[in-house]
Amino acid sequence: MMDFDKLFQDFTTIKVAVVGDLMLDTYWWGNVDRISPEAPVPVVAVTKKEQRIGGAGNVALNLVSLGATVNIISVLGKDDDGEQLASLLKENNIGIKYLVNSTDRITTNKIRIISRNQHMMRLDAELSNDITIADEDKLMYAFENYVAAENPDIVILEDYNKGVLTENCIHKIIAICKYQNILTAVDPKRKNFFAYKGVDIFKPNLKEVKDGLNILRDGADINLLKDVHLLLKEKLQHSISLITLSEKGVFYNNGNEASIIPTHIRNIADVSGAGDTVIAVASLVYAATKNVKLMADVANIAGGIVCEEVGTAAINKEQLVADCKHLL
Repeated sequence: MMDFDKLFQDFTTIKVAVVGDLMLDTYWWGNVDRISPEAPVPVVAVTKKEQRIGGAGNVALNLVSLGATVNIISVLGKDDDGEQLASLLKENNIGIKYLVNSTDRITTNKIRIISRNQHMMRLDAELSNDITIADEDKLMYAFENYVAAENPDIVILEDYNKGVLTENCIHKIIAICKYQNILTAVDPKRKNFFAYKGVDIFKPNLKEVKDGLNILRDGADINLLKDVHLLLKEKLQHSISLITLSEKGVFYNNGNEASIIPTHIRNIADVSGAGDTVIAVASLVYAATKNVKLMADVANIAGGIVCEEVGTAAINKEQLVADCKHLL
């Protein structure tokens, strides 16, 4: 019988680095009661503004809410948005000592304008080209210092195609982790999909993996997914495939065992951020136990819980413990 209280207590001893694309999520709420006299567009009278941690920071938030010690390693612009994001991270007990500031970038800020629970517009302030070689060097210097100082248990590479995780950085980070016996987990995006050679946990969603491998077949039965794992393994030589299947649950395969774990019935409000929760929970469970089935089981429950919330939300530890006891 699994002792979930002990498992979740063990998370407090785990050190994690999240490396990747950080974002500021800005929300402007307001009311619309007229059309602009200047152009045929609604006038939003803004009543409330809020800023939240987005991108790789949402993975860090999930890790912290489960009790892990977390540092974030990324490149921010030398700007007000970067300062705001750094202070939000600090307020949420996420280590910012190894953040790099660059004069060649701006901090990614996604501004959502919302009226009556409807998204009116989204404004993205960002540069998504690869960071410069000088910034690459600064990022790697920060990462090497972090590893030497903290000796982490696992490193999560969180790629949103915003240019922080260049192919060069990816290869170097994985090489350092292999040399130091540090586990690696990846949430990939299309651009560098096959750059993550030799990682421990590779966690794409079904659409990403089908796009990456040019698979045109619909659906996702166990045989197709086993084939997908073999095709990925051929290119990546990784250890574990963990593929999220949206409302159908998750699939895992480590070469010895493979299974689809169906999702538990829930009231789905919003799927945004579920992938961030899945990689955070999977990484901690695997770092604590090396048990692939348990990793997939707990991550699957966690992904379902956060889908009940509107917008990205960090996992509630007490609820996750209770659901694990009840469902597993």
